[in-house]
Amino acid sequence: MKNLMIFNKTYQKQNQFNTGFLILFALILFVSCSTQKPDFSQREQDFDSGWKFILGEVPGAESASFDDSQWRTLDLPHDWSIEDLPATEGKKQIGPFSEDSPGKGATGHVLGGTGWYRKTFTLDQSSEGKKVQILFDGVYMNSEVWINGQSLGVHPYGYTPFFYDLTPHLKPTGEPNILAVKVNNNGKNSRWYSGSGIYRHVNLIITGKVHIPVWGTFVSTPEVNTEKALVKLNIRISNETAESGKLIVTTRIISPDGKSESEAKTTVQPFKESKFDAEQKFELKNPALWSVDSPKLYQAVTEVSFDGKVVDQQTTTFGIRSIEFSAEKGFLLNGEKVLLKGGCMHHDNGPLGSATIDRAEERRVELMKKFGFNAIRTSHNPPSRQFLDACDRLGVLVIDESFDQWKRPKNPEDYNLYFDEWHQRDVEAMVLRDRNHPSVIIWSIGNEIPERADSTGLEITKKLSAIIKNIDQTRPVTAAICEFWDNKGKTWEATIPPFALLDIGGYNYQWKHYESDHVLFPQRIMIGTESVPKEAFENWQLVEKYPFVLGDFVWTSMDYLGESGIGHTLVSKDGKDQFSPGWPWYNGYCGDIDICGFKKPQSYYRDVVWKIKNLEMAVHAPIPSGMKEIVSFWGWPDEQQSWNWAGDEGQKLQVNVYSNYPEVRLELNGKAIATKPVSAETKLTATFEVPYEAGELKAIALKDGKEVETKVLKTTGKPSKIRLTADRSELKASRNDLSYVTVEITDEAGILVPDADLPVQFKVEGAGELAAVENGNPKDMKSFSTPQVNSFKGRCLVILRPNGTSGEIKLKAASSGLENAEVVVMTK
Repeated sequence: MKNLMIFNKTYQKQNQFNTGFLILFALILFVSCSTQKPDFSQREQDFDSGWKFILGEVPGAESASFDDSQWRTLDLPHDWSIEDLPATEGKKQIGPFSEDSPGKGATGHVLGGTGWYRKTFTLDQSSEGKKVQILFDGVYMNSEVWINGQSLGVHPYGYTPFFYDLTPHLKPTGEPNILAVKVNNNGKNSRWYSGSGIYRHVNLIITGKVHIPVWGTFVSTPEVNTEKALVKLNIRISNETAESGKLIVTTRIISPDGKSESEAKTTVQPFKESKFDAEQKFELKNPALWSVDSPKLYQAVTEVSFDGKVVDQQTTTFGIRSIEFSAEKGFLLNGEKVLLKGGCMHHDNGPLGSATIDRAEERRVELMKKFGFNAIRTSHNPPSRQFLDACDRLGVLVIDESFDQWKRPKNPEDYNLYFDEWHQRDVEAMVLRDRNHPSVIIWSIGNEIPERADSTGLEITKKLSAIIKNIDQTRPVTAAICEFWDNKGKTWEATIPPFALLDIGGYNYQWKHYESDHVLFPQRIMIGTESVPKEAFENWQLVEKYPFVLGDFVWTSMDYLGESGIGHTLVSKDGKDQFSPGWPWYNGYCGDIDICGFKKPQSYYRDVVWKIKNLEMAVHAPIPSGMKEIVSFWGWPDEQQSWNWAGDEGQKLQVNVYSNYPEVRLELNGKAIATKPVSAETKLTATFEVPYEAGELKAIALKDGKEVETKVLKTTGKPSKIRLTADRSELKASRNDLSYVTVEITDEAGILVPDADLPVQFKVEGAGELAAVENGNPKDMKSFSTPQVNSFKGRCLVILRPNGTSGEIKLKAASSGLENAEVVVMTK
């Protein structure tokens, strides 16, 4: 018994120790859990993978019980109009191109139709009691969305983002939910290639019931200089609970090098309203300014707590910069004058169609920067979020445009059908989403609007401008105005009222009116919102001469699908021209950059006009006897950077030398042809007639009689090899990354053969797939997904896409009679 009693006392002491330890451990765990912040890294989730798709009308496909097991599985973004059509006997069609296209050449000879998308998803316990929304960045067009059989709404416009609250219709945690989307792209509704489907990204947004709503943060920088900057945040907080409590909104500013620079806190007690707008200001010393040459980006990390619990956190990227516009000083960025070297750009990604793959969006901006542009006009609609992100990162300025039409149609089924009901929501979506991008400097409310100068149009101009200014007063508003080819009887004087309502007057192809309009309206700020390559010199001379002309935006910076062949150059006996040459032309071919991303002849001339280069040379292709060259309004003469003209020996060829030097001498195989002056009077061009002889053609720039620079074109050897060059050798193992591989036909010495048009076959192995092929030839209709393409002027392009796994992607290229090639791209 004694021993037993001792045992019991020992047990009791041990039990007391264990109990105390457990209580202490539980207390530590409670404190740890209560102070640990929730993970908001999944606040906005990628919702692109694992969708089911079918093309065609499918009754009942919105039902949650519908069987979609036989549908195709794919990842977004997706554009069905770029995909090969099934074989149809008796129809003229090639790849995605068909004679049955409602838009014909205007839309690139492709088809639209009706498509259905469905996605099954299950939410875990972390979403219990949360607000769940779905955000579509763009669906073309006329979409309707259902969740578990319940319609959430329709969205007609194909270029603006929209979102829905899924919360009231979701199944309990752990049970599957069915999302269905119907897309209708029918009739004649566009003047260019639009694409079809959910062609931009989709995100699932999960927040607390007290949260920052979609696009609820606005960052502005009202005071900026090199010594300090005032950063202002306006943050909307939504309260969807029936509770009141203590609200704390805390924002930290993170510098471009990742350091925390400043913090502000706003407290509301009690917070019981449905919404609250917090305003927070930060004074930053020696700020890193965002500019074209140094696009530094900050982050604002905003944390929302309610009754002591962190319920939401959002990171907003922004840049610190000032913009100023005036007729006296022009456009000032951070107090320094910037001339806008601009290009208009449609939204498609060439052989990928309109699919907004992140790397494709980024590459287009990279190409603009690489080839001397510092500004883009997003004609004629808001771009993707990823496109603007790239402009922010790379330092390219943007005119963000809303519409191509208002109430009066340009096509029977275009946006005119929806303008009255939807214009306010669509403009608000554009401005709310894009207002934090430092790259965006001007809003545009329309392009060549038919009713621009009548009473209806003037009222719409006022209304659209007011909608924008109600959200964002930090940027000016413009619209692109052209002559009245669409309103017979009206003269240029009819533009006075619409220009008076705009902060900046957008002139399409009207450089001849700059000086005379300035005399009448000296405070009017002007910008060339569209121009043609053939008038690059005239436009830029006025930009350089007058501060009230902010810049010039060429139509276009890069070739695009649709408006087929408007930039054509042809030869014919009668010399008659037409707006579009028709089938088989499928791209506009008016860009400085072709659809592959290669420079075109007019780009070399622009380099000299913009003083990016001081000497360039081009040779005009021989024109057959008895034929006349036809260069369209948007076209360029058939020049090439080539001295390969076998079969034309002895024939005189026109050689243009473009130069910023006062004189140029041309030599062929060491013999002088002539020396000619160059000046503004000659539009920086010296023209020579040279009998063709294989060898070396050399242009020599002279200043004060001395040779200062040379440009050489050489006759190459015969095609011998294939050279493959990947733009990047290492990719992310992500469906949103791409490798663009340039394929070149070279001679034995490795020199590009500029007249080599040869079929090349491809094979892709490993952790990726062939996303597309292209060659830049505007009338070589083809399948973009077949692993073969003809080279065009010695080059073509292959686009590789990772399959989502790590490893290597191997591309092999072969062509009869040539030395084969291969390249390896790694994915990680």
